[in-house]
Formats: sequence, C-alpha cells, structure tokens
Amino acid sequence: MNLDENKIEAAITKKTRAIVPVHYAGVGCEMDAILDIAKRHNLLVIEDAAQGVNAYYKGKALGALGDMGCYSFHETKNYSMGEGGALLMRDATYVDNATIMREKGTNRTLYKLGKVDKYTWIMPGSSYLPSELNAAYLYGQLCEADAINEDRLHSWQRYYDELRPLAEDKTIELPVVPAHCKHNAHMFYIKCRDLEERSALIRHMLNDRILPASHYIPLHSATAGLKYGVFAGEDEYTTKESERLLRLPMYYGLKEEDLQEVVKSVKTFYKAQ
Repeated sequence: MNLDENKIEAAITKKTRAIVPVHYAGVGCEMDAILDIAKRHNLLVIEDAAQGVNAYYKGKALGALGDMGCYSFHETKNYSMGEGGALLMRDATYVDNATIMREKGTNRTLYKLGKVDKYTWIMPGSSYLPSELNAAYLYGQLCEADAINEDRLHSWQRYYDELRPLAEDKTIELPVVPAHCKHNAHMFYIKCRDLEERSALIRHMLNDRILPASHYIPLHSATAGLKYGVFAGEDEYTTKESERLLRLPMYYGLKEEDLQEVVKSVKTFYKAQ
C-alpha cells in the first residue's frame, strides 16, 4: 500500500521540490532507497507519518528519517488529542518559519522568546495552536504509549491469525509488513476481490451491526486532485487497491468477544459465497 520507490525517478520533473512518502497503516516505506533518490536529485524528503507514531523502519522512528516528518493526533489515530499534530524538522533553520505559520502568520512566539522587539503579521499562516486541554488529553495517552501499542498489536495479531485461513485459500488478502518494519497496528484491513465484493461485504457487516470502513478515495481522482494534480505513469494499483480494501474495527481496548463478532461476520459472508 506504500509508494513504489522504483517509480519515483520517472515522476521527477524540474518543478519537483520534495518527495512525500506516506507510511500507510504505520508500515514504513522503503526509506533507504527514497533518501538515496532525494540526495541524488537534491530534493527534500517530507514524511507523512500521520499514521506512523511509535512505528519504525530498520530501528529508526518513522517521521524522523527525512528532512521533515508529520505526525497526526486526530481522533482516529493511535494517540489522540481530538485534532492536531506535530512537525519534526532536521534543519533548525526551518523552525522560525514553521512557528510563524503556526501562530496565524505572526512572529508572536519569536517576540515572546525575545528574538524580535515587537510582533506583527508577516506571512501566511493559520491557528494551529492546540489548547492546554487538548495537550493534556494527549499527554495522558503518551504516558501509556507502550501499553496502548501492545494492546493494539495484540488485536491486530488476533485478526490476522483468525483470518489467515481465508488468505491461505486466496479468498482475501491480509496486510503485509516487511521484516525490517515494526508497525503500530494503526489499522487492520483485508482486501476483497473487487469493488462489487467489498460493497456486498459492507452491507453484510452493517446488517450484523458492525461498522467497517472503505477508506480513502485516491487523491488523483478527487475533485482537488483532478484540478491540481498529475498522475505520473500508469494507474496500475492505486484505484484497484482502493476499491477492494476494507478496514475492520480497530481501537485500543477492543474486546476479544467483539473482535470475534467481526471475524464471524467476515467468515459467514465468505462461507455463503
């Protein structure tokens, strides 16, 4: 589900400024190859590690391998503050501009730090400041980060073990995690044969009072993607994979009996096929 590092160079043009790998489901992209390409083409690497907090690539934290890394603490993530995130930067010269953008385009924080004698609006920005209540809500979870991670990994593995027989007989596909990656059980998904089968499975699970998620519409086919974006190369996997991927319920504290209800619903559907 990640960026194919072998297709990157063919997409680079004279306008390219950065490579933005997305660590889907907390599974790291092939960062060694991506960093090598970026170095040879003098490009920044900005990691979208929104789903990658507490996940690793060859022992290194996702979000901390490139020039910048972006984390999300949205309500759907493993560690949440309702809305918000964090930006990691390898080069400290970017910090002041990032602070200005965070502070509604003003240099108010620089003023508070004594770096300027007055503050004013100086560049585009918005209000990205979380409240103390948001921060406190997140802090409590970060203090228990390992326990939350272990709980999610346990549920992920239970799904995998229970559904493995369906994968072994080629009925569905299960997530793939390379040996050099340590994921964080951000999500558990299965892949159906096609869109028609996935739609039927969703209807079946909803009838069993279970809420699966069909997940993302590919960016290149979204309204803004059609207006602003360019798909480099052939759409070999993106649309096809998005149409057959289905996320199963996954959250901290998922009870075994609830997980078994999900598994039972999936197995019952395919038994009837």
